[in-house]
Amino acid sequence: MSPQCGFSRAVVQVLDIHGVPREKMQTYNVLEDAELRSGIKEYSDWPTVPQIYLNGEFVGGCDILLGMHQSGELEDVLEKNQIIPPVAPSPTAAATA
Repeated sequence: MSPQCGFSRAVVQVLDIHGVPREKMQTYNVLEDAELRSGIKEYSDWPTVPQIYLNGEFVGGCDILLGMHQSGELEDVLEKNQIIPPVAPSPTAAATA
């Protein structure tokens, strides 16, 4: 089921673009649970949702993730955290290097 929140939906779409398997994503509907919604904001000291964690470490919200995606940093972080396999260089890139 797709998230109701547009920002959360954008995060899931970006992670899909990078090939993050759904079984490696844990999502929670904080719109249905006010205690969880306020608790997660307090826990991370971050005022908005969604909140993205990689291997238990807080990364940021939708805007941070989108910036990381646009800069190319997200793919590196996902690979380093073994969430996605490293992308092999294309043969043409290797030949021109």
